[in-house]
Amino acid sequence: MINRTSFFQKLNERKAPIGVVGLGYVGLSLAVALAKKFRVIGYDVSSERISLLSQGIDPSKEITSGELASIEIQYTADSSVLQQTPFIIIAVPTPIDEKNTPDLTPLIEASKTIGKHLSKNSIVVFESTVYPGVTEEICGPELEDSSGLKAGFDFFLGYSPERINPGDRARTVTQVVKIVSGQTEETLDIVAEVYGAIVEKGVHRASSIRVAEAAKVIENAQRDINIAFVNELAMIFHKMGLDTREVLQAAETKWNFLPFRPGLVGGHCISVDPYYLTFKAKSVGHNPQTILSGRQLNDGMGRWVARKLVEILESQNQRVENTRILICGLTFKENVTDVRNSRVKDIIDELHKFKIEIVVYDPHVDKEVAEKEFGVPSATDQELIDFDGVIFAVAHDEFRNLASSDIAAMMRHQQAPLLDLKWLFNRDVIERAGMLYWAL
Repeated sequence: MINRTSFFQKLNERKAPIGVVGLGYVGLSLAVALAKKFRVIGYDVSSERISLLSQGIDPSKEITSGELASIEIQYTADSSVLQQTPFIIIAVPTPIDEKNTPDLTPLIEASKTIGKHLSKNSIVVFESTVYPGVTEEICGPELEDSSGLKAGFDFFLGYSPERINPGDRARTVTQVVKIVSGQTEETLDIVAEVYGAIVEKGVHRASSIRVAEAAKVIENAQRDINIAFVNELAMIFHKMGLDTREVLQAAETKWNFLPFRPGLVGGHCISVDPYYLTFKAKSVGHNPQTILSGRQLNDGMGRWVARKLVEILESQNQRVENTRILICGLTFKENVTDVRNSRVKDIIDELHKFKIEIVVYDPHVDKEVAEKEFGVPSATDQELIDFDGVIFAVAHDEFRNLASSDIAAMMRHQQAPLLDLKWLFNRDVIERAGMLYWAL
């Protein structure tokens, strides 16, 4: 049993550090917040990332150099340093494989690494999104095997799911209620005190680790289903000749109508987490229908958009083959640099089937990264001309500020189609400028 008072006192007086394992956008944001109150060791397997962070550079561009310079974190790629840390937080990715099956490899490897350096009376808290049972049934045994210690007796498990929203400067880690859970009451008390010291919005104590795991995995599944609903509405209303935006704006005048928007659903949360829930559901004998139906619809949205563009070009009696199309925006959401699991790739792949020439542009993505990840040329600011159509796929601020004349200058001819997937522009303004406007 851990003495809660003395344990937290050691952390609070900086006599012992907190370890954060995984310094991506989740782990680094957490480490920075913790470093304002505690000693922090930040560990990552990438020596390149550690080198950049040591120079005050966040590769994900979520934390500014000024903010990194204002706090002290011991960055390391040497896992043995974690021996000093009685409180370790794991924030590594939990992706899916090509069959949409949960890939727990990063989590298992992190557990093995930590276990080798785990000391008695330590607490290991997981932040990664998982299905109920992973922390205690998979990660705990991995820690036991590597450490020779027993979970619940020699060391203790906790779970506090991340709620980082990339690109969001308002709802930061300190400004969002944090769910906390622990293997024992003493563990929960300590986990709650540590997070409570940095989270201004407070913590919510879950009754068990499994409850906390379940709460996290349904957050994004719920959002995925709601977006799938409005995506299907967009498909229906296009067949009816209705403007989806106008319909939703009218419906939103009712007090309890939820304001979701149609669009591409990518990234490493909303488009991934539902598969963790459905995987577990099947393992306990339930065949999920609503969740998987929503996933299937959202996964096909990029291909549907691409085919709509082809229909528009054909309706203009324009030769589709060798048509030159610009796609603006590559990241999985607005104002971030992350292109992982971006569904823009689905649009590109589908248009390539029609032998359409694709050029991409994203002010947040390095040209080399864009061309490597998407396999098409990436334009510079000076090369945004002479296109037969433009697709705006991501709502970057830079795109919102474009005038209709800026967009018209990109086009090769009058009545070239502009596909606005994020409702960035006013239909009347675009059409007065001579272009054909289409929105989800």
